[in-house]
Amino acid sequence: MNIIFQIEGGLGKSIMATAIVIAIKTRYKNANLIVVTGYTDVFLNNPHIHETYDINQTNGLYLKYIKNQNCKIFASEPYKTSDFITNKPVSLLKTWCELFGLRYNNEQPQLYLSQPEIDYFSPYYSTDKPIMVIQPNGGPPGLSQQYSWTRDIPIITVKEIIDHYKQDYTIIHIKREDQIVYPDTLHALDGYRSIAILLQKSSKRLLIDSFSQHMARALNLKSTVCWVDTKPEIFGYKLHNNIKSNPYTKDIPLHHVSYTPFSLVEEIKSIPYNNLNEVFDTNKIISSINTQ
Repeated sequence: MNIIFQIEGGLGKSIMATAIVIAIKTRYKNANLIVVTGYTDVFLNNPHIHETYDINQTNGLYLKYIKNQNCKIFASEPYKTSDFITNKPVSLLKTWCELFGLRYNNEQPQLYLSQPEIDYFSPYYSTDKPIMVIQPNGGPPGLSQQYSWTRDIPIITVKEIIDHYKQDYTIIHIKREDQIVYPDTLHALDGYRSIAILLQKSSKRLLIDSFSQHMARALNLKSTVCWVDTKPEIFGYKLHNNIKSNPYTKDIPLHHVSYTPFSLVEEIKSIPYNNLNEVFDTNKIISSINTQ
């Protein structure tokens, strides 16, 4: 049997999907699993995968794996389920499995890094101090703003944390080219597989609901993850210390035309706080980081 598993969305979702791969192969042990994704490198060296296709380059897929063959297509979108839209505190991984008639047994994301990759990238992250990794902002290139309050950490909070740790740690910032550059930090290499090696070499990690927190879980690296509008019960992992934002301090009109009250990319004018220093308790974040 051939099973074609198609993954829509960003890098973090493809990393999450490596857990679904395990669930599929647990149920269909002898199936050829073909993954269609925008991030084929996430599945490099994955022993459960027969072949990967770039989602924009699927030429030949039908003739090779579908026509006149025993084939299942797993392409349903978990973001369009009732549990997700109504914001039920159910792990997206469980929702995703149920879409395909799979039992979710707490499968977790997995990445497979090769020794040549580790040997090549590790010297780039050699420092004279322990490494602290931060990813305070998320989103793909080309967004209209640097800061989206629904999942990013406010600049004032990030600066306080950097000031607290800069003497004792080399702070390496995972960022897009168009995002803010913080003093006393270094910029992580752009390739996300090299960032996986950076995370492995780090002693402390401050992340948000973006690809790095999924990557840290795939590498079994306990991290501090900050959450604003998205929920750790849905997108997060019990391994991490998940820090939720403080309650909103003002009411705002919910004028969105989509199914959810807010999107991952929101302008500052819609923020439901009077001041940016109300979003997180910085001391709580620092206490969490210190436990790593």
